[in-house]
Amino acid sequence: MALGIAGIGNERKGIAVMAYLRWGTLAGAAMLAIAISAAAASAQTCAQDSFEGNAYIVCAVEKGNGDLRLFWKNADGEPYRDFFSVAEAVRSKGQVLAFALNAGMYLPDFSPIGLYVEDGKELRPASSTHGNGSAAHPLPNFYRRPNGVFFLDNAGAGILPTPEFLKRRPKVRFATQSGPMLVIDNKLNPIFIVGSTDRTRRAGVGICGDGAVRFAVSEDEVNFHDFARLFRDYLGCSNALFLDGGQGVGLYSPALGRNDKSWHGGFGPMFGLVE
Repeated sequence: MALGIAGIGNERKGIAVMAYLRWGTLAGAAMLAIAISAAAASAQTCAQDSFEGNAYIVCAVEKGNGDLRLFWKNADGEPYRDFFSVAEAVRSKGQVLAFALNAGMYLPDFSPIGLYVEDGKELRPASSTHGNGSAAHPLPNFYRRPNGVFFLDNAGAGILPTPEFLKRRPKVRFATQSGPMLVIDNKLNPIFIVGSTDRTRRAGVGICGDGAVRFAVSEDEVNFHDFARLFRDYLGCSNALFLDGGQGVGLYSPALGRNDKSWHGGFGPMFGLVE
């Protein structure tokens, strides 16, 4: 799959070369091949956007289009930990990783904190732990109520608060648990505070319009209330789930020249759109 630059068009050629230069030369031709292939296949999958003065990158998957998956461990049973490893695994099967981002919070060993289902197999059970917090040690975001589950089944994508998901127990192909819920049935999570000074970079996912999936990564520091409003009021998502924040936010998009690294030594589960 070591494609030449000729034949992909000047604009996309430029995108691919810029991505290659930004990422460095360590992986050489393999990285350039992935950048060219993904830029040619999905130049418009992820795009820069803004809402109320804050910069975002929004990645879209329309219902019935594309192959959205979750990735955690490689063929040797080890966590992938970085986006390039996932891209290489996909490339070895003759496909392209159009974009990827981390799929929620994870433990120090890069394992999911809560429910994780991959290819129909439940690899980690759902967590119903409420957790505890104090002024000195705030409650981790995962345990803020309600948290929720993003899932993919035969009908498409969905997001449900964890208690409702466990009550329904739908048969799913992929699922990941994270929290807190940002938007619930077109209403903002009531725990969010207007004008909160708790601002950081954030990543989330929403189910919008006719079942379309929208991922958003903030380039600026935003609070939960403003981030939730992005999904409901701008992207038109009736349900949305927080994925991660701060130094744990990461995005892979060859079309935008992005191959982010985690400050935690790697990522846990990751979303990836395969083409």
